[in-house]
Amino acid sequence: MAKYKLEYIWLDGYEPVPNLRSKTKLADFNNFPKLLDIPEWNFDGSSTRQAEGRSSDCVLKPVEIYVDPMRENGALIMCEVMMPDGTPHPSNSRATIHDDPDTWFGFEQEYFLYQDGVPLGFPKEGFPAPQGEYYTGVGYRAVGDIAREIVEQHLNLCLEAGINHEGINAEVAKGQWEFQVFGKGSHQAADEVWVARYLLMRLCERYRVDVNWHCKPLGAEYDWNGSGMHINFSTKFMREVGGKEYFEKLMAAFKKHRAEHIEVYGPDNHLRLTGQHETASINQFSYGIADRGASIRVPHSFVQNGYKGYLEDRRPNSAGDPYKIASRVIDTIATVPTK
Repeated sequence: MAKYKLEYIWLDGYEPVPNLRSKTKLADFNNFPKLLDIPEWNFDGSSTRQAEGRSSDCVLKPVEIYVDPMRENGALIMCEVMMPDGTPHPSNSRATIHDDPDTWFGFEQEYFLYQDGVPLGFPKEGFPAPQGEYYTGVGYRAVGDIAREIVEQHLNLCLEAGINHEGINAEVAKGQWEFQVFGKGSHQAADEVWVARYLLMRLCERYRVDVNWHCKPLGAEYDWNGSGMHINFSTKFMREVGGKEYFEKLMAAFKKHRAEHIEVYGPDNHLRLTGQHETASINQFSYGIADRGASIRVPHSFVQNGYKGYLEDRRPNSAGDPYKIASRVIDTIATVPTK
């Protein structure tokens, strides 16, 4: 029997963007534990903006378990925050997602790596060469010194943890990167984005580097791309039946609920969704085939396959909560009849 280090991970009550929190419990197991083996645990919600001091206990309910690749005999435990009576805490955005194993999501998480107040590769004063060669770039001038080392290590950590990464690449701006996570079921991809974020932040501690999740960290006044978290989505009906008529009704529903989507697609999105830098205007809804300047990008394969497959909503930003984003997409899809 060995002592296992169980790292309980949860989202706090800060707004508009929750922070990741974690703490360690030690427990004895003969082998790597299963999720059912992991007990609930409490924490001081008064220190995370989730409770008052006179009644401070909140409960961590384990929902997923992963290998902790940074510790021997370690496990990462993704948790929901619950009230002492067993009901979801008001900050528990995961609990709002309708559970559907046939809904699939893929998130494209962009972010900046920052050191000493500027993106990696930026000079201490001023700016590097304009955008152009950084996207999927190769070489020191394109990606800088330690950035590649960090993102490669992060990829390996996520794979060791069991996260379903789909790919990584350098992005359009200097110091900007992206990873992609795919999951079948309405919770998997969102859970794994949060755990992947956690692993990246933990890794960057070693390099004295910060991860900047803000959607427009360099400011809207400069000609530098912002960061998105595009969400690719499909349901069983979209993959197997679809059709142009259903697609047009679906797009009408997304247009009708434009404001509700924008509300949960990440803070300060007005700085990013300007109609420039491969974005649509925050005040309009649009869709187009292979159009990265539209709200919804429709892949060529979707149309060629009889309007069946997946679609990409390009409006969510890098700091958005994937739980809230997935929940809103599912709720909008649910308003469109399939008969």
